[in-house]
Amino acid sequence: MSAPLKAAVIGVGAMGRHHARVYTEIAQTELVGVADASADAGGAIAAKYGVSAYTDYETLLAETQPDLVTVAVPTRDHHDVVARVLDAGVDVLVEKPIAATVAEGEALIARAEALGRKLMVGHIVRFSPVIQALKAHLEAGELGKLFQIVCRRVGPFPARVRDVGVVVDLAPHDLDLMRFITGDEPVRLFAETEQRIHTAHEDLVNALLRFANGATGVLDINWLTPQKVRTVTVLGERGMFVADDLTQDLYFYENAEANGLTWGHLSMLKGVSEGRMTRYPIPRYEPLRAELEAFADAVLNDTPVPVSGADGLAALRLALALVESGKTHQVLEV
Repeated sequence: MSAPLKAAVIGVGAMGRHHARVYTEIAQTELVGVADASADAGGAIAAKYGVSAYTDYETLLAETQPDLVTVAVPTRDHHDVVARVLDAGVDVLVEKPIAATVAEGEALIARAEALGRKLMVGHIVRFSPVIQALKAHLEAGELGKLFQIVCRRVGPFPARVRDVGVVVDLAPHDLDLMRFITGDEPVRLFAETEQRIHTAHEDLVNALLRFANGATGVLDINWLTPQKVRTVTVLGERGMFVADDLTQDLYFYENAEANGLTWGHLSMLKGVSEGRMTRYPIPRYEPLRAELEAFADAVLNDTPVPVSGADGLAALRLALALVESGKTHQVLEV
């Protein structure tokens, strides 16, 4: 392989610090600098990895001339920072959501295309080992027709979040996940949101989505639950998959009535009964490492990024529609 790509990170808070670490660990990249508005935060990470720290990210870009950059600043700053990085001729991975508004997301996609630069959005859940395994089983047809996907993402309020509510902060994970797993787009949605503890934004959402292929999606997301839960349940003709993204466990609960039926006979399925339960062995690896390796490979080989700006924009558009539905109490066509 040629010399490693020069990588930099702008924003080394809760997520950015891990991007900096992983860039020092993977073979494709060499960390050359970090930038953060806090000199103390940036200095601590820079000292740890023996690179330069900057409080001005434009100086970072000028002095280190990176090949790729992670942008992990607050959502409200995504558009301005990513635009400047693209203008500097650098490929970008921006943490989700792609931007604060649909218009800003569209502008970033157009800018990246005009400049011939890569724009990837950090929907890290796609790279989880258990989600990759779930996707593979579904693509192999093991579930038959998909009926429903339920995503539950609940836990305590994270003090790091101040500029957005739980919908924009967390729902894009599961909205992207639903699109990724089903290979389909929602056509309408409805949400109920609540503001119980968070002083500025909603901290709970329950939502229902209908997909073009007839499947339904259910979201249960909040910052109010003392126990952290990250589960995905996919129900279909042959049974039900349950993926736990915290423990990296994948289970399949068989519909015994469908056992042994061919595709032609599944359409005549009359009932459901309890069958075998299978727990699949899942290889453990760090999703962020897989994500950044995929990003670096796309830059090195000049291939499409695995999570495009369009993917990020679709998730943001749906998340903002959920916020609107929660405020208006209306079903929205999307």
